[in-house]
Amino acid sequence: MRGVLLPRPSRPDLRPRTPRLSIVSRSSKRSFSRRLAMAPPPILSLALPSETGRVLSIQSHTVQGYVGNKSAVFPLQLLGYDVDPINSVQFSNHTGYPTFRGQVLNGQQLWDLIEGLGANELLYYTHLLTGYIGSVSFLDTVLQVVERLRSINPGLIYVCDPVMGDEGKLYVPEDLVAVYREKVVPVASMLTPNQFEVELLTGLRVTCERDGLEACNILHAAGPTKVVITSLRIEDNLLLIGSHQKVKGQPPEQFKIVIPNIPAYFTGTGDLMTALLLGWSNGFILHYAVQKYPDNLDKASELAVSSLQAVLQRTVADYEKAGFDPQSSSLEIRLIQSQDDIRSPQIKYKALKYT
Repeated sequence: MRGVLLPRPSRPDLRPRTPRLSIVSRSSKRSFSRRLAMAPPPILSLALPSETGRVLSIQSHTVQGYVGNKSAVFPLQLLGYDVDPINSVQFSNHTGYPTFRGQVLNGQQLWDLIEGLGANELLYYTHLLTGYIGSVSFLDTVLQVVERLRSINPGLIYVCDPVMGDEGKLYVPEDLVAVYREKVVPVASMLTPNQFEVELLTGLRVTCERDGLEACNILHAAGPTKVVITSLRIEDNLLLIGSHQKVKGQPPEQFKIVIPNIPAYFTGTGDLMTALLLGWSNGFILHYAVQKYPDNLDKASELAVSSLQAVLQRTVADYEKAGFDPQSSSLEIRLIQSQDDIRSPQIKYKALKYT
């Protein structure tokens, strides 16, 4: 009988092999890659927004010192806001120094930034804050920004500090005054002029408290529901006058706060004050819980004034510690050192309501 031939056992292949992906796994990988390309990570300030809000702040900027956005952004962040700053100018230091260098943003460059945000669906803001603006063309572009933002969020709150001058002196070209009066005031939600600026906006000479209240009424009729005259000097008294028209056509709630005179000149205080008014008039942080005060402008103003005064008093004290006479020159505010006073101030200055 012939023998049956059995297959010779093969030697194991010990060569290293690279695992091969199946057609399905390759396809899954390509699909996963496409999904990654099409679905960028969410913008958390939009997906999980702050309970207080998201602010676009268009103001000046200095490398050294605290004016414009340098005075406004940090306090608003301390109060719980997400803040996106656009710098209308970028200077080495404020213009009170012997020299300064830097760049000025023009209207087209501002609009380019807005278009860039819009192309990525990043233009949802709850608040717009504007401060110093140096040209009509730039201010006209800001008005376009207001329109664009309100087309996305009709409830946008526009807080405008109409920086034009102080103590009878204009800081900006004269033709800006008409643009503020005729175009900006009607679209603003809150205005924070000083005494000189409220006179420019209303054409009313303000020499007493009654004049201040009437100026607020004129501005309410033109547009904004909230007006705060941040500094009003009547004889030897320095006042803040606030006015909140809660229902259009109805008399506003009006009040004053007596502000102490500090014998020194500071830079950036108007920018800080407007930021604090925005922050406190919409909410404040107490033990990490947000409590809203949208209908209590008097309370917001008490908090803002108390914060600002604490910052100024610390600034004067620190200059004196350094051996410098605070009355001899303009002072840079001590913002970082005062963050506790910004976050949770002690209310020392109370609002007195007009009846």
